[in-house]
Amino acid sequence: MRRFLLAAVAILFTSAAYSESDLPFDVKEIAAFDEPWALAFLPNGKMLVTEKKGNLFIVTQDGKKSRPLGGVPDVDYGGQGGFGDVIPHPDFVNNQTIYLSYVEAGNDNTRGAAVVRAKLNETDAIRGGYLTNIEVIWRQYPKMVGRGHYGHRLLFDQEGYLWISSGDRQKFTPAQDMQSNIGKILRLNADGSVPEDNPFVGYRDKNALVDDVGVYQQIWSLGHRNPLGIAFDASGQLWDVEMGPAGGDELNRVSRGANYGYPVVSNGDHYDGREIPDHDTRPEFDEPAIWWTPVISPGDLILYNGALFPEWRDDLFVAGLSSQAIIRIEVDGTKASEVERFPMGARIRSIAQGPNGALWILEDERARSNGRLLKLTPAP
Repeated sequence: MRRFLLAAVAILFTSAAYSESDLPFDVKEIAAFDEPWALAFLPNGKMLVTEKKGNLFIVTQDGKKSRPLGGVPDVDYGGQGGFGDVIPHPDFVNNQTIYLSYVEAGNDNTRGAAVVRAKLNETDAIRGGYLTNIEVIWRQYPKMVGRGHYGHRLLFDQEGYLWISSGDRQKFTPAQDMQSNIGKILRLNADGSVPEDNPFVGYRDKNALVDDVGVYQQIWSLGHRNPLGIAFDASGQLWDVEMGPAGGDELNRVSRGANYGYPVVSNGDHYDGREIPDHDTRPEFDEPAIWWTPVISPGDLILYNGALFPEWRDDLFVAGLSSQAIIRIEVDGTKASEVERFPMGARIRSIAQGPNGALWILEDERARSNGRLLKLTPAP
C-alpha cells in the first residue's frame, strides 16, 4: 500500500492529465491491422508495419496497405510472442537492409526471440515486395518454455551499433545470469558480431559450465525484467522502459555494465503477493529514474525531436498498454519526470515520429476490432 500511495501522489502532482475530448492534437485514423506490434519509417516516407501473427506490410502515409510481404521468417505465434520489431539499416538507401525481431520455435516446446537482417525488395503498391538474403544474426539464449516477456525491441545508434532489449521470459533468475542473454540490454555490430569495447568482453564467469558460451560479451546492462522500449535522448544517453511485476514499471537510464536488480529488487511485488525488496534496500543496484504504481504497462519508447510539436522537442514518449495512454517525459541530465499523460481509449503498442514531425501510433487492439494506425498532428 505504501508503494501505491507514493506513486499515485507523485503522478497526481507531476503529470498533466487530459480527457479524450480535450487532447492537444488531432487524431486521424490511417489504417487497421490484426494485432499490430511495430512500425518504422523508410527513407521514402513509407512505413513498415508488423503483425504478431507473422505479417509484414508496406504502408503509405495516406493508408494504402500492401499485401503481406513474401519471404518473412516463420514465427512462433502465441501469448506475447510472434512478429516483433522492425527497423531499417542506417544506410538503407544504399543497401535496402531491414532488421526484424520475432519468436522462433526450438526443441521440446521451447522458444525464444531472434533477430534477422534481410534485403527488402519493393515491387508495387499492391504486392509490396519480398525479403531476400535473410540471415539470423542473434538469438535469445537459452530457449525456454512459455510465451511471455520476449522484449525484442531494436534500435540503431548514431555510430551504427545495434541495440536489442531482451526480456526475462518470466523466469526471473536469468536476468542475473551471465551465461544467458535474457533479461538484458545488448549491444552488437550491425552483422550480429560483438563490439570489442562492450563492457563484458574478456569477462569469464567463474560458474560457467561451458567456457565458450560467450553470450556475456553481448551484454551492455543486466537485471531487466521485460524491456519493451529503448531510445536515446538528445544527449545520446540510452533509456529503457520496462514492465514491472505487480507494480513498479520502470524507466531506466541505461549505463555501461550496470545492474538494475531484477529479480532481487523491484518497486513492485510478485503476482502471488510475495514482496520483493525495494531498490533502496540494495544500493549496489541502479535505481529507476521513474517507477509507476499503478502501472502504465509500457509498450514502446521514443525520443521526439521534430518541428511539428516544438514544445515537446527532446522529450521522451511512452506508449502505454493497460494505461491506454501516451506518456510524455522530460529529461534533465540523469533525472526524468512524467509531465503529461494523454488518454487514447485503447492499448497503445507502438509509437514513432514521422518525417514531418507528426506522431504515429499503433493500437494493440480495440475492443472487438482491429488495432488502428493513427496519425497525431497539432490541434488547430
